[in-house]
Amino acid sequence: MSVRPRSDAPGRLLVRYGADAPEAAVLLLHGGRADGLGAPPLLNLPALRMRPFAEAVRRAVRGRALLVAEGRYRYRGWNGDRADAARDAEAALGGLRGRFGEIPVVLVGHSMGGRAALAVAGDPAVRGVVALAPWCPPGEPVAHLAGRRVHLLHDETDRVTAARDSWEFVRRAREAGADATAVPMPTGGHTMLRGAGLWHRRATELALETLASAR
Repeated sequence: MSVRPRSDAPGRLLVRYGADAPEAAVLLLHGGRADGLGAPPLLNLPALRMRPFAEAVRRAVRGRALLVAEGRYRYRGWNGDRADAARDAEAALGGLRGRFGEIPVVLVGHSMGGRAALAVAGDPAVRGVVALAPWCPPGEPVAHLAGRRVHLLHDETDRVTAARDSWEFVRRAREAGADATAVPMPTGGHTMLRGAGLWHRRATELALETLASAR
């Protein structure tokens, strides 16, 4: 069934689709900026870009007890050591736990949202991450990813975030004990608009495979 979008803890979690008593959840985390202490605008294009991913998951799990939720940020930027997007991703996970209990979660994040997803994947509820054109600065922590399934999808023509940084992150995550895979995408750049259907399908498949393997 579909549920009316509802926000828990303003700016942190939006439940978009799901069952009354879900057995698992997919949490979507949208992109943003390196720096920005202003609130996201009402017309939030990075958040809108994640809507087709939510719809793709909804269609794929129709009739199953799986929830689709979207994280919301207080600020537009990551903001250096503040790591605001990661803090809000943690709060969104807490919101899921508070409403639905200890259910397994897969994080699907784009750009800054991919960085946030990878940063909070040590949470006990998280079974894995699907990171889309993620922002992976050199030296990002990876030890907490041991035992997690991590898929990084990137088009090597991306001019906003670098695919080579994603591939290096995958290498380091594997060394730390993660089941990490690099998934080169043939087109899409950073916005994932060209060839969008392939991005939606592949992200959905990987997210659902990750949940299935965790059972």
